[in-house]
Formats: sequence, C-alpha cells, structure tokens
Amino acid sequence: MSLAERIVQDLKEAMRAKDETRVSCLRMLKTSIKNKQVEKGRELKDDEIQAVISSLVRKGKEAVAEFTKGGREDLAKKEEQELKIFYQYLPEQLSAEEIESVLRTIISELSATSPKDMGKVMKAAMSKLAGRAEGKQVSEIAKRLLSG
Repeated sequence: MSLAERIVQDLKEAMRAKDETRVSCLRMLKTSIKNKQVEKGRELKDDEIQAVISSLVRKGKEAVAEFTKGGREDLAKKEEQELKIFYQYLPEQLSAEEIESVLRTIISELSATSPKDMGKVMKAAMSKLAGRAEGKQVSEIAKRLLSG
C-alpha cells in the first residue's frame, strides 16, 4: 500500500471513529499533497509525499514555538498533537549521534575541510537523510563538524 493510499485509509477510519483532531490533520495533509500534485502535474511518489509531510512538521514546530512564546499553551498542545500524527507517516527520525555519524562519513567521502564546503556536504546529506532528519539539525551538526 502506498503512503497516499494509507493516508486515505486512515482518514476514513478516523472519520468512522469521529476522531476530530485526526480527521482535521489528515485532511490538511491530503490537501497539501493534492496541491503539490497539481503543482507537479502528476501523482507523487512516496518520497515526495514524505517531503510534504516534513514541510508540515517543520511549520508545525515553528507554530508550537510561536504559540508557546505568545502564551497560548492550548494552541501549542493542539499543534503538538498534529505533529504526532504527521510523524506516523515519516520514517523513524535519526538521533543527533546517528546524524553526526552519517555526516562524518559524507565529509570524509567529499574530503570536505572547511565551512566553505557546507553546500556540498548539505546536498549529499539531505539526499541521504531525506525524511529521517530535519535540515536545520543536519545543518547545525555539519557546521560544527566543518568548523571544528
């Protein structure tokens, strides 16, 4: 079963169970996927769908930070619930140690030595870590490794 089919199936189950949060979250996800399909003019592959989900996760984390900063804990909790639902459709996220290990390998393969090589390292890292790590975290670790 493809990721898109699984999302549709889960949406139907959430509707039957009258799980409002899950229904709302999966509808938002379906809409985002549909918008990307229209933009590309074709059906999306699973890795492209995961990129859409990763984008929604990133936006959700930013929203949680803003709501918390603004003293709106109720809205921050709602966003966190949605994030948990989105994470169910992504591969398991790597720990900082695992990301660092992958980055060390990439840096040695590319013979990267300074922060000037950041672009090459990030391009290789994000293709290897797609969906399993956030770009911001990968960037911070790569920066530390390249400048250290």
